[in-house]
Amino acid sequence: MSEGRAVGDLVVGVLGGTGAQGRGLAVRLAAAGQRVLLGSRDADRAAEVAATVTERSSAAAGGVETSVQGGSNTDVAGAADLVIVAVPYAGHADTLAELASPLAGKVVVDCVVPMGWDELGAYVLDVPDGSVCQQAAALLPDSFVVGAFHHLSAVTLEDLSLPTLDGDVLVVGDVREATDLVQALAGRLPGMRGVYAGRLRNARQVEALTINLVSVNRRYKAHAGIRVTDV
Repeated sequence: MSEGRAVGDLVVGVLGGTGAQGRGLAVRLAAAGQRVLLGSRDADRAAEVAATVTERSSAAAGGVETSVQGGSNTDVAGAADLVIVAVPYAGHADTLAELASPLAGKVVVDCVVPMGWDELGAYVLDVPDGSVCQQAAALLPDSFVVGAFHHLSAVTLEDLSLPTLDGDVLVVGDVREATDLVQALAGRLPGMRGVYAGRLRNARQVEALTINLVSVNRRYKAHAGIRVTDV
């Protein structure tokens, strides 16, 4: 679990890093000085996006060179110290089923939302395991699965004209050392805090709340997040 290492020294892998959410997290973490590995099913595509993320995050960091490299999801899972899963829900189970070995012993942060759309808007899909995070835990029995980063707008993450973000990251998980580490990682994003929000069995509510935020954003043409008061 990368015990004894400062969170800023960890290499963070982002699976599904060529998508909007993964790319946004990568650029913000890199701009904050985190070493980032960006993964995709297509390693060449990951390398292309990583080059763009490097350029943008370096500019946001005042010209300081940042570290972002691209590769396949398998290579990133094996090389990173901590991994964020940001793949589409439709491919979540298949992706993680192939990565149980390289992810063993590592903190795996899942931010995937089981969201569907119809003529009435966004809605929550049923997940047999209870939540996407619990599905990840079942597929990765030797990893420390934590739920976090669900409520961050991909648009806001990628908008580096905003030097700071405004909101909190709800963090759920069953191992205190793992949730503490992810809270510290969330705190690397300017203006953000990681707030412990319960055990992994509570991930269903956290994931579903994203649907409410999507509905807020569509109605008010906004990029809403959340803020926990009195903490």
